[in-house]
Amino acid sequence: MPELPEVETVRRGLAQWLPGKKITDVEVLHPRATNPRSIAPLIALRGARIENINRRGKFLWFTLNRPYVVLAHLGMSGQFLIEPRSTQPSSHARVRFTVNDRRRELRFIDQRTFGWIALDTLTDGAPSSITHIARDIFDPQFRSDEAIEKLRKRSTSIKAALLNQEIMSGVGNIYADESLWRAQINPERIAHSLSTKDISRIFDAVRAVMGQALDAGGTSFDDLYINVNGESGYFDVELSVYGQEGEPCPRCGSEIKRIAFANRSSHFCPQCQIRPRQRVASQRKTSSRIRKTSSPKRKNGGKRAKSAKRARQPR
Repeated sequence: MPELPEVETVRRGLAQWLPGKKITDVEVLHPRATNPRSIAPLIALRGARIENINRRGKFLWFTLNRPYVVLAHLGMSGQFLIEPRSTQPSSHARVRFTVNDRRRELRFIDQRTFGWIALDTLTDGAPSSITHIARDIFDPQFRSDEAIEKLRKRSTSIKAALLNQEIMSGVGNIYADESLWRAQINPERIAHSLSTKDISRIFDAVRAVMGQALDAGGTSFDDLYINVNGESGYFDVELSVYGQEGEPCPRCGSEIKRIAFANRSSHFCPQCQIRPRQRVASQRKTSSRIRKTSSPKRKNGGKRAKSAKRARQPR
């Protein structure tokens, strides 16, 4: 599923071409392309002028010269493509937006039909139906102290907490794994067991990983994610743990592992991201070995004392 870097890449592409364009016609090619909660059918967009392209987390919306906005979610495989009017639409085309451009039009493509478009009103600057979605780490109004406080109250795994879009939006399975690896935190750690310093380190990793992905145009494993010009992102070549099961860890060389929990697959390094209990057990074993090897006289003395005690016992 497209995450923040992929959605932001699409937003930037649309923002270069759409603002100022007038929607002259809308053709809905599949009924599931329109969210049932849409306040009006998409044909109500005829005659509307697009003013700006916005994003919160994984959601996009177009502001208009109307009292409502166009809200969209890409789902698993949704794409907004700017294509020549003269070309035949893909068999997976769901909505066509004709604008006052003689050569090109906007098309919403979705192979798996989980993405959707809807008309919605605004509440406090965001579409009313997504006001529960938290701001993302790149939002100027993102409050890291508030997000840390929310995370430290969670009794779920830190991986599940990072995927909670009501705490911090935009992070999905790929970037959660990559960020936790970079921060050297095991994905199964319970969120409330982490210190403020630990979570700050995770946030720094999230910002760095997703920033790199944005520079690379997002992550693409096949042709399901492409930008508005039809180009694939290439951050997948830089992934350290996600999808790297069985490969050596770039940091320590240990074999990357994959585990399944909370309906997700998580990839991590068992050496760099040791579970807390494993770390304690490892430290105990190390301490035990040190005691045994550093005190041989004490050990032999103990054996002689036991032998002497047995000799004193009556037969």
